[in-house]
Amino acid sequence: MKKKYVYISIIIITIILLIYNSKMIEENFIYFPDKEVGIYPENYNLIYDDVYFKTEDDLTLHGWFIYGKNTNKTILWFHGNAGNISHRVHNIKEMLNVINVNIFIFDYRGYGNSEGKPSEEGTYTDSKAALNYLQSRNDIDQNQIIYFGRSLGSAIASSLATKSNPTYLILESPIPSIPYMAKHAYPFLPISKFLKTQYNTIENLQSITKPVLIIHGDKDNTVPLEGAMKVFESANDPKQLYIIQGAGHNDTYFIGGYKYFKVIDDFIN
Repeated sequence: MKKKYVYISIIIITIILLIYNSKMIEENFIYFPDKEVGIYPENYNLIYDDVYFKTEDDLTLHGWFIYGKNTNKTILWFHGNAGNISHRVHNIKEMLNVINVNIFIFDYRGYGNSEGKPSEEGTYTDSKAALNYLQSRNDIDQNQIIYFGRSLGSAIASSLATKSNPTYLILESPIPSIPYMAKHAYPFLPISKFLKTQYNTIENLQSITKPVLIIHGDKDNTVPLEGAMKVFESANDPKQLYIIQGAGHNDTYFIGGYKYFKVIDDFIN
């Protein structure tokens, strides 16, 4: 009997700690920003504008507007929860070898050269500021802005799409929601019940009627394929699912190769 009460006490203490430390858990297990920008577009001979822009809560964010070749189509790129925009330059270079688009990629608050500290509401505010910046340019077609969200960025892109009007929405290795991810990572702990952060891609997609392309690797150990299927099922038509055989969470474009980029190119054209 004593052993039983010890186990119950441990469970109760664990739950109490989870409740009072949920903010700390969210900060430590959701965001992994890197402040050092080590690679630049010029390292791959890409032509770009170095961009700084303001959010509505007066933070300065940093991004790159990378030019395609005389194209009016622009991808607004929402990266994942780790690193910063410099870790996506090689991916962008490979994409531009196949797809003729402009690409605007920016860092959320707390990432790279952007000010502030990341939070769910903060990243939503950042996404609005990035779109406002694009809408201030007169050298792109405002009716040809494509949202591309990767991993955590899928939730941010889909959230913005519920309030704006992208031409297309592309979600790669999308997370269904943070509670789903918590259950997947810690199936025996009730962490998901105490998380304030949601990033609910599934809920967002239910109100989006623009064409959606979902890309996922069948060997993804971070977001299981089952999660991507839940995301796909929640999306309205027209929608398309592309599963990359042998790809994990972070190597989709590398494993997918030319076909991966061609699927995206066909979708947006």
